[in-house]
Amino acid sequence: MKQLVCIYCEGSDTKLAVVSKEKEKVRVLKTSYVDVLQPAFELEPGVTDLDIGNGEIDLEDIQNEDNSSQNVSNIDIIKNELAGINLNKALFLPALTQPSVYYHIFDGNIEEKPAKLTQDIIDDIQKTKNVSVEKDNLAYVELADKTLLSVFLNSTDINCVNLVNSLARENGRRTYKIPTIKSSEVSLAYYVAKKKKFFPDDNSLIVYIGKEYSKLIFLKGRQVKHIGTTLDIGTLNLHTYDVYFSKILLEMENGGISSLDNIIVCGEDDSENLILSFYGTFPEANVSRLEFDGFDLTSLPVETKESISSFSIPLAVATDYLDELDKAHKGINILPKYLKEEQKSFQFGWHGYAIIPLLFGTAFYFTVKGLNNNQQIKSLNSQINYQTTIVRQNQRTLNEISNLRAKTSGFNQTEAILDSASAGTGVYTRVLSHISDFFGNHKDLWLTKLATSDKTIMLEGYSLSKKILTQFAYSVKEAEIKGIYYESLRDQNTYKFDMIFDLSTFNKK
Repeated sequence: MKQLVCIYCEGSDTKLAVVSKEKEKVRVLKTSYVDVLQPAFELEPGVTDLDIGNGEIDLEDIQNEDNSSQNVSNIDIIKNELAGINLNKALFLPALTQPSVYYHIFDGNIEEKPAKLTQDIIDDIQKTKNVSVEKDNLAYVELADKTLLSVFLNSTDINCVNLVNSLARENGRRTYKIPTIKSSEVSLAYYVAKKKKFFPDDNSLIVYIGKEYSKLIFLKGRQVKHIGTTLDIGTLNLHTYDVYFSKILLEMENGGISSLDNIIVCGEDDSENLILSFYGTFPEANVSRLEFDGFDLTSLPVETKESISSFSIPLAVATDYLDELDKAHKGINILPKYLKEEQKSFQFGWHGYAIIPLLFGTAFYFTVKGLNNNQQIKSLNSQINYQTTIVRQNQRTLNEISNLRAKTSGFNQTEAILDSASAGTGVYTRVLSHISDFFGNHKDLWLTKLATSDKTIMLEGYSLSKKILTQFAYSVKEAEIKGIYYESLRDQNTYKFDMIFDLSTFNKK
């Protein structure tokens, strides 16, 4: 499947984890964190006019030009950290926390229809907090006491999303694919509840310690019970663990939690000292670290494996999203509508969508028209082939008629000669009788033409022997052979002859 780039933005700390699901395990390909530090304020040389007459320093004429360069530097760091990852095909999963997201407890009547329930939550937020929320900017999960924890955005300026878009522009892209935006607290609570085997009546506490901020998330069984306010203490500004204990007791009172059965620590600090300190304050609780043995960490350096708990929230977000794809549960998705529109390959206004049916209709019309024309062309081609066959058959018939006509004309000519000869003194009868007798006695001699001109008889024919021709010539008085030609006829060697004699001197010898 596609690689997931999970990004968690909290204060000046940005954590990234690149994961990919391979068979039954999720492989962690890369992890990284970037400190988005603000540039230090320095006076430029020559700046001396500072107005402090009313107790305030006027810095209007001082231009801080380092901020943009610092932002570019941060993007360059992230770009280098993600080198080797095909970001064009990757999915980016931002995880947000307060104050980028807001939480609201809805304890009203829970409608069965999701659209009606969402509208009721929006109305309740408007009534209690005087905040207008778009439907696409809100999602909710059920708490342990059957109320609803709603999570919503109230601004289009989302730092974590801006970071992804800046990275896309740095790489020459308009945007990268963001399929969902997650709540860091809800995703972390889901991962812990999935990883740990809690009893239904167990009260559990998740302590996430960051560099500047920490979080307290309370569970009842496997469901969220209470999300405490973000603590402005972390590894960079913590001097004693006692601060946590007082904050925990305060949040337990706010959430109506009398005791703790389990405490799970994760984040930047999950040291043995921290665990022992929790044991000392909550001796009846089972204190443990959050484990990530379900992930394949073989691609990571040894030092990163040892501090993998620092990336608890990005890895929890990856688990949350992958389980959603597998239909294992339904999580939080607060991806705004404007981001969905920005990620579309083709962006249309209402008139663009209105013209789509016309485009399909036009394409359908020309397609049908083309198919009809093709059918007509096939029909005409079939008719042309049929008529061509008829013409060829007629031509063959005409050739046969022509041959028969030539044969008939020769027969008619012979018949005319015979008719004219019969009108004389019977000489023609004697000539034909003589020729018939001679040719009848010699099977290798045959006549092909007999013609007359005045008193001259002209004969043409073929013979297989010159000797027979000589005999035939001697059988007619004063007969003259005009020529004998050698000619091949049907695989036989024959002699074609031309002979004439005078009818008036005809007499058998």
